[in-house]
Amino acid sequence: MRFVASRSIAVAVAGALFGCFAASHAAAQGTVNALCSTDTGWCEAAAAEFTRATGIRVLQAHKGTGEIGAQLRAEAANPKTDIWWGGTGDPFLQAAEQGLLDAYRPAYINDLYDWSVRQYAMSGNMVGGFYTSAMGFGFNTDVLKKKKLPEPHCWADLVKPEYKGEVEMSHPGTSGTGYTIVAGLVQLMGEEQAFDYLKKLHRNTIAYTRSGQAQAPNVAKGEVAIGVSFIFGFDKWRFDKYPVKAVAPCEGTGYEIGGIALVKGARNKANAIRYYDWLMSPAGQAIGAKAGSLQSPANKTFKPDPRIPSMADVRLIKYDFEKYGKAVERKRLIERWTREVESQAR
Repeated sequence: MRFVASRSIAVAVAGALFGCFAASHAAAQGTVNALCSTDTGWCEAAAAEFTRATGIRVLQAHKGTGEIGAQLRAEAANPKTDIWWGGTGDPFLQAAEQGLLDAYRPAYINDLYDWSVRQYAMSGNMVGGFYTSAMGFGFNTDVLKKKKLPEPHCWADLVKPEYKGEVEMSHPGTSGTGYTIVAGLVQLMGEEQAFDYLKKLHRNTIAYTRSGQAQAPNVAKGEVAIGVSFIFGFDKWRFDKYPVKAVAPCEGTGYEIGGIALVKGARNKANAIRYYDWLMSPAGQAIGAKAGSLQSPANKTFKPDPRIPSMADVRLIKYDFEKYGKAVERKRLIERWTREVESQAR
């Protein structure tokens, strides 16, 4: 009996020691502080999968790109973030211009599409191109039928009187998506004509959301008839059997190159680089589609999800990321939009 008891004690002690070792080993992997601006599902799934693969704990918050840009500026003297990824690229380029990001040119640069590589070149290697997608709008076919409204296919359609109170988009001051809409229309139409258009669109707009990710679920659930955002978001709900269609405007449209960057002064830089490299790898890039985010990935070494919408037939404008990615231009356009568009009665 004494032998059995001693053996049981030895096993228990060994188990406890192994548990302590495992716990200390996991702790030794450390943490990484991240901010993510793409779809919440992708943010959460990527963080969880990376932790399972590496043991590194990801402390991650989800916010719009405009909000994160403001946060990084506020924390510049004492950075609390190591890496920022996902969301429209213009605010990333503005953060690079303001000295808030660290340069990093990955060894696997040749595995990335040219549009991704151009972001590195444009930003002094402070911003990478993470994914791309085209701007457009989605609509709930059941809602339109119920209200006897035609399906819109062009920017010109959205400002027609019959769509009053039926359109939703995001606020350009808090959302990178909202800013991309404004900047894209300025480049498509010319600034004066674009602002005349935005004033007309304002009359038909029922709400401006803080995030550009709100439009797709709001349209899918019938809370609003038409949403202006990136078309990939609407396709996710269409594949989930909701009465949703998405279109790229007939006149042409802007597009985004989602960003990824290391934050200057990161406290956990080594782990931030590991998370960055993993996010840009086939494993990390494939998480998006698995989570229902159907942007076109930057890494060209794997076969992307067939549900990702092709941009082959989309009339893309020649988006000037360098000009419209500058902080002074963003500030100027948002201030003009606030003064001339948002302030108007609807």
